[in-house]
Amino acid sequence: MAGSYGKSGKQKTVRDMVLSLGLIGLMAGVVYLFIPHDDSDPEVKQVDYRVELLTARRAASYPVLAPEGLSADWKATSVRYDGADDESWHLGFSTPGGEYAQIEQSATRKPGAFIDTASQGGEETKTTAEIGGRTWTRYDGGRYDALVHEGEGATTVLAGTGGYDQLAQMAKALRAK
Repeated sequence: MAGSYGKSGKQKTVRDMVLSLGLIGLMAGVVYLFIPHDDSDPEVKQVDYRVELLTARRAASYPVLAPEGLSADWKATSVRYDGADDESWHLGFSTPGGEYAQIEQSATRKPGAFIDTASQGGEETKTTAEIGGRTWTRYDGGRYDALVHEGEGATTVLAGTGGYDQLAQMAKALRAK
């Protein structure tokens, strides 16, 4: 009798475990149905960079550049100025079509290292273009396409994922006040 009681108890334990797992699965399904799901891309957080731009323009030894007149589809997403670190200026944008573009400027004495970092490993090409009154050199490869201008006391790198047409559009809009 003791043997049959043990076997019956094991069967009851397995049955209870299967029922518990089924109940847990059912509850998980109900919870999943009632939690809202949003599969769309998250809204890009836009930043106001006017204060940082004014600060950088007052403090920097070179003309700090920022775009004027770009469409509302260009949304500033990041900004910083570091006067202690070779007077580095950064302004990042979400561009039309969800791409990314940035302006990086610095009064660095080591432009090669600065360009490499800002272009994410881009290689200099022999292709240049006159855009917005400045001569820009194309850099290919790396993570970003890039346009580089050296002059006016700074190295300026426009880099991004949207291609050279978007970078040229940004270059045309750059102003130093």
